[in-house]
Amino acid sequence: MKNNRRNFIKATGLLGAVSLVPFGKMIAEAKQESSTDSCTLIPTETAGPFPLDLTANTAFFRQDIRENKTGVQLNLKLKIIGNGNCLPMENLRVNIWHCDKDGLYSGYSQNNNQGQAGLTYLRGYQYTDANGEVDFVTIFPGWYTGRICHIHFQVYVSSSYAAISQLTFDVATKQAIYTANSNLYTNGTDPMTLATDNIFSDGYTYQMATLTPNQTTGGYDSYLEVTVKGNGTVGVGHLEKENAKYFLLGQNSPNPYTGQTTIPVSLIQPADLTLELFDLQGQKVATIQQNNLAAGEHKIELNMQSLGLSSGNYIYQITVKNSNGTFIDSKMMTASR
Repeated sequence: MKNNRRNFIKATGLLGAVSLVPFGKMIAEAKQESSTDSCTLIPTETAGPFPLDLTANTAFFRQDIRENKTGVQLNLKLKIIGNGNCLPMENLRVNIWHCDKDGLYSGYSQNNNQGQAGLTYLRGYQYTDANGEVDFVTIFPGWYTGRICHIHFQVYVSSSYAAISQLTFDVATKQAIYTANSNLYTNGTDPMTLATDNIFSDGYTYQMATLTPNQTTGGYDSYLEVTVKGNGTVGVGHLEKENAKYFLLGQNSPNPYTGQTTIPVSLIQPADLTLELFDLQGQKVATIQQNNLAAGEHKIELNMQSLGLSSGNYIYQITVKNSNGTFIDSKMMTASR
């Protein structure tokens, strides 16, 4: 499984992508910047003292980021839309990371965060689906001195632009969670207010996520709509320019689909082609190999029943090998029965 994840992350060109781009180009611009339409860009916030490059570790492509951490279950859904037309943006990578119930972050060890170096809990990323949505299973975060309870997130739109921000929650509901679960959240209620927090004191209108009790899990569901720069168009994702010199990967159609779907691939020159399917925990579930394909339009037919796969979201990754090298692209698809 680790090798499958590593190959997937390397192939999508995500390893080290953030470190190659100047920081100023990686973030959304002015706080509370408005678009020309009805959408408003998510405010830019610091990545925090413990951001880590999530793409640098093969453990982070996953929905459930809890590992061994205890706390009230939180099902977090983020919907990403483009400020140009207020439509969903699919096939974008969304990273989240936050502290545990005691205010500690994985991956670092320093005076106020001792013993956490090399750990990976409460960090992960997913790709937005046809509705522009990603889902994570985590725990309700705790707090630490100087900051109100929050979750960091990054929407990676392309190799030249990513929106980095934070979300928070209704104060009364948050304090009620801590109080009702004092055996878990032993630090007690959060002493900070939105007005005294150095991130949210200048505004939080677009960063306040919902909190709704989930009777099945005993935890909470949370939702936030996030607007980033770009035009959302269902069925169209970001294509890196280097790949486009050699091939174009289209969105499967229909999507979502029942039973069978078609993935279009356009080859600029002859090539060998490999299609791999990954579930949302990063495990490879199917591989289709087609060699010696001619330049031109090709269609790959997928039948979920014949592949023995259940309904749900999958990442399909295309690897193209030709005389110029190896080139990769990937997209999200949704299968239903």
